[in-house]
Amino acid sequence: MRHRNAPFGRTLCAMVTPFTSAGTLDLDGAARLAARLVAEGCDGLVLNGTTGESPTTTDAEKRELIAAVRSTVGDAVPLVAGVGTADTRHTVELTLAAEKAGADAALVVTPYYSRPQQAAVEAHFRQVADASGLPLMLYDIPGRTGTRIAPPTMIRLAQHPRIIAVKDCSYDFLGTQKVLAETDLAYYAGCDEHILPLYAIGAAGCVSTIANAVPEAVAGILTAFDAGDTALAAERQSRVTPLIEAMMASDLPGTVTTKALLNALTLPAGPVRAPLLTADTEITADLLARYDALGRLRRPVPGSGSDVVSVPGVEGGAVGSEVGHGATLE
Repeated sequence: MRHRNAPFGRTLCAMVTPFTSAGTLDLDGAARLAARLVAEGCDGLVLNGTTGESPTTTDAEKRELIAAVRSTVGDAVPLVAGVGTADTRHTVELTLAAEKAGADAALVVTPYYSRPQQAAVEAHFRQVADASGLPLMLYDIPGRTGTRIAPPTMIRLAQHPRIIAVKDCSYDFLGTQKVLAETDLAYYAGCDEHILPLYAIGAAGCVSTIANAVPEAVAGILTAFDAGDTALAAERQSRVTPLIEAMMASDLPGTVTTKALLNALTLPAGPVRAPLLTADTEITADLLARYDALGRLRRPVPGSGSDVVSVPGVEGGAVGSEVGHGATLE
């Protein structure tokens, strides 16, 4: 297996962007959520990505979110800021703003909708990489953008000194293995069902959506593999599969299901922004049931004003941390 190069940590969470009930940016909630994620196993955070509703947050909100989370988690936790748009010029502007706000790296998605040819895709990434001092994590997700970063293009881009990582949602294991074999790019699984498979072939870690709700369970998969217990790692990946299915493989975007579950657990999340719609009670109940299967979910004692929840620990136990919004992981 290739040497693991993990420049932004191992267990990264694609963090939701919390909003108030009125739909405005909830910086206090974002700070509390970020603190909980770090305390429960995430050693890096991705802000303003797809899960963070980047298409419907303003440039100013993106800057404010980065600054608020940086102030909360300190300098030791890598922050990767989503800056990708369909417009190269705007992407450069967001990259420079993210650098100024305190981001450690930029997550840059393939330009979407216009479906540029590979030469244009390569030129786009190079222009963004040349524009600032931030290292880049390329985001390969053709199911959303309509355009793949083809392996030969990725291999050429790896020669740029600031293009150092990939969030892989290509669903192309052969292509990923070819790039891993020929470059030093740090690959991060961007699909939760691929956390262990990609890690097993040399990936750096993951950028997980379900980690918003179960950060320790996600980190535990990689911890077991690093300890040489591949059977336990496989068991832990299987354990979270029902939740992955409900959150990521349903007809709803992961942002919708993630916020529904976090809200049900009284963790910072708030509503989604249009055109997304809030998950209904039936979907939320199913999410809670699958979450419950990972550990224990106890309803608040009447009049106590608090919820108590727990998720599986590294050995299937539980850990303690104040998580805000009246909930405690015990």
